[in-house]
Amino acid sequence: MPAQPEFAYPITDITLAQRLEGTEAAANIAFVEARARLEPEVGAAHTSVAGVRAMFDGPDSPLTQTFGLGVFGALDSADYEALEDFFSGRSAPVHHEVSPLASPETLALLSARGYHPVELSTVLVRPARLPVAQNRRIVAREIRREEGRLWSQTAGAGWGSESAELAGFMEAFGQILVRAEGVHCFLAEVEGFAVATGSLSLSGDVALLAGASTIPSARGQGAQLALLAARLEFASSRGADLAMMVAQPGSASQRNAERQGFRTAYTRTKWRLRSGEG
Repeated sequence: MPAQPEFAYPITDITLAQRLEGTEAAANIAFVEARARLEPEVGAAHTSVAGVRAMFDGPDSPLTQTFGLGVFGALDSADYEALEDFFSGRSAPVHHEVSPLASPETLALLSARGYHPVELSTVLVRPARLPVAQNRRIVAREIRREEGRLWSQTAGAGWGSESAELAGFMEAFGQILVRAEGVHCFLAEVEGFAVATGSLSLSGDVALLAGASTIPSARGQGAQLALLAARLEFASSRGADLAMMVAQPGSASQRNAERQGFRTAYTRTKWRLRSGEG
């Protein structure tokens, strides 16, 4: 018997790339707009050039980059110059996140303009309505308005096992994220105690899942499975038929996602403009 339409995995093509890259761009723009509203001294801003979305969240922010380069059509020299001016005018490095489905000339043009590859990321997808096994002892829910600090502190505590610096960064990042328009933040609780976090951004019929963090003492108990199930149910109820995640290739995050029905759509390359070029 053929799979029901809502359970079908999408074909990896340029249309899918446009959906996925557009969704991640929209989520990051929502964060940048929240930053501009809450911390105007940062000078956070975004722009669009030939379908490419460029965003600035501070010179050192991982969100300071573009999405969609070459996915919505070929760019000419003037387009590249406009994008580069957006970043260089803010004393920020120029980074482009590039899908392998970008127009064929994209890589050659990046090389010719002095860019070099610096990072890879795997984009994973799954139908939003596939069931997820979970531990019923864990309660996962969307946070209430007054729980933003609790969410960001829990996220920071989860990342704190890697470094105190990262914990501080994630807690500060979380306090902006919880107030970004269109971002839904979720907590997992065990006996009323917050142990894990996750977030969800919706763009059309695609849900971007991010913000995964679990405090060290609660790992291995299914908190992230409960958060995945809660977010997918939330997304499906609002018309999303596809969920996406982004992970480092070959990482534990990718393996865990694959165990829960995610499949690799493609692996992207982040390109950086060499200093003094452009």
